[in-house]
Amino acid sequence: MNRAFLVAAALLVPAAVAAPAQAARASETDAAAALDAAIAGPWRSEANRARDRYRHPKETLLFFGFRPDMTVIEIAPGGGWYTEILAPALKGRGQYIAAHNNPAVSPAAAKARADFLQRFRDREVYGQVNVVNFGRGIMSSMAAPNSVDLIVTFRSIHGFIGNNVADEAFRAFYTVLKPGGRLGIEQHRQREDRPNLPGANQGGYVKESQVIALAEAAGFRLVGRSEINANPRDTADWPDGVWTLPPTLALGDKDRAKYEAIGESDRMTLVFEKPGR
Repeated sequence: MNRAFLVAAALLVPAAVAAPAQAARASETDAAAALDAAIAGPWRSEANRARDRYRHPKETLLFFGFRPDMTVIEIAPGGGWYTEILAPALKGRGQYIAAHNNPAVSPAAAKARADFLQRFRDREVYGQVNVVNFGRGIMSSMAAPNSVDLIVTFRSIHGFIGNNVADEAFRAFYTVLKPGGRLGIEQHRQREDRPNLPGANQGGYVKESQVIALAEAAGFRLVGRSEINANPRDTADWPDGVWTLPPTLALGDKDRAKYEAIGESDRMTLVFEKPGR
């Protein structure tokens, strides 16, 4: 074989290996820039900005694998703390979907849904915020099967466990994600050496092992865990559960300084993948 050809082929091998790595770095840089712009956006309130030091939105979303051209579903977005970051970061290139309260369940659910839609109506800031129903018996209808790049949910797993819909929720996540798609979870973390608490008596806290077991039972594989949102000052045994701590401060002025010094809860940060890519 021609020696010049062999030399040329040898030179091509490192380039072929380097190209995907360079593309991945460029993609992450692009994602970081989109998140920086959204996090710095003037539409965010000072109260919400004050929570960045506990929630670490940029680091958390990059850890989950966020990219601004993805289709992303946020499960149970509540009032939209993460929506005001995710939707602008995806505007024009990706798609943001909020899997929100099913308004047929109760007047309170209908009001929460209406308030959410009203808050995120400005397309100049947020782009098209798509809202779908999410609740018992309808979870897998939130998107077409194998159509979503990333699902994220923040401090919601205790509610799924308490309402006995955790298995259904994780199966639905698996169904709508593409092969290779990711599920990012941040959740108040209970100590592993404590007994499992039944039903709704979670106090907001769940063990990492419980979350991992739920995800793996649905078919996911754990691909990453991070201490980005850890808080070793949180002992997870408060009188009113996690809501004793900021921002809720359920006990009012009782020991307020103590709880404010502890800060927000200790949280696991996990990312799972749907196999098959």
